[in-house]
Amino acid sequence: MNGKRRFERGGRQGTGGFLGALPATSFGAVSERPFAEFARAQNTPPAGASSPGKSAQGSQFPENSIVVLVHAAWADGYCWKSVLLPLKRRGLKVTCAPIPLTSLTDDAAALTWTLERTSGPVVLVGHAYSGAVIAAVREERVKSLVYISALAPDEGETVAKVFYRDKASAQQPKMVPDSHGLVWLPESAFRRALAQNATVDQVRVAAAVQRPIAVHCIQQPAPTPLWKSKPSWYLLAEEDRMINPKTQQFMAKRMGATVRPYPVDHTPMYSAPDQVVDVILEAASATLGLRAGSRGK
Repeated sequence: MNGKRRFERGGRQGTGGFLGALPATSFGAVSERPFAEFARAQNTPPAGASSPGKSAQGSQFPENSIVVLVHAAWADGYCWKSVLLPLKRRGLKVTCAPIPLTSLTDDAAALTWTLERTSGPVVLVGHAYSGAVIAAVREERVKSLVYISALAPDEGETVAKVFYRDKASAQQPKMVPDSHGLVWLPESAFRRALAQNATVDQVRVAAAVQRPIAVHCIQQPAPTPLWKSKPSWYLLAEEDRMINPKTQQFMAKRMGATVRPYPVDHTPMYSAPDQVVDVILEAASATLGLRAGSRGK
């Protein structure tokens, strides 16, 4: 691919095939006694702490209720750092699903593999590009979808089509693929557009741990989206410089989502994690069902 071409709809598809099988890894021998002692130390809560997976008041959710958080382009699971623990303190299990960012099909498959490792009812949460990913899986245990300033293409649409639906912000960076069909962003793009309300340190870390997205991800038509059969919630980022808030409003309305607008940037997991947690808990409370003993509380 010509490294000078813009990252936009109608461009040439990147190669982006799924990661090959990982080579076998030798972990070496570890003596049983030290390992057992280490495991006990890791699983022993500090004095005064509640038991893992439960808040001090106990969980209101059914056993094994889980929130699966899916990162977007130029991110990894680290982006959910400030959201994960507050959810666990409310008694929910939480996991971050790693996706390869090689194609929509590959990413949906990777999310499905994460779901296969869980049991119990699920709330799927996607940010930005991964809004398309959470809607592309097929799993009956998924009870609701939560979109954090996320993209929601309809059947047959591409991510690019909805991303470029409305006028771009003046601060939106130019997204140019490299010779491998992968798009990286400079730290300045995080500071100006992806997370302008985050701290300097948050921006530096986010830029350093970013994972590139393959052009093919935004050019592949979406399958029938799960939001057509599952309830959805949408955190609308009113100060978003990556996805036009008008586009977010259009997608949320088309989905029939419960919309929660906030004056936040494109990545509120850094700058406004409490609002993100609130929307996820609202969806979980409405769709996972209450534990019998917590009804009426």
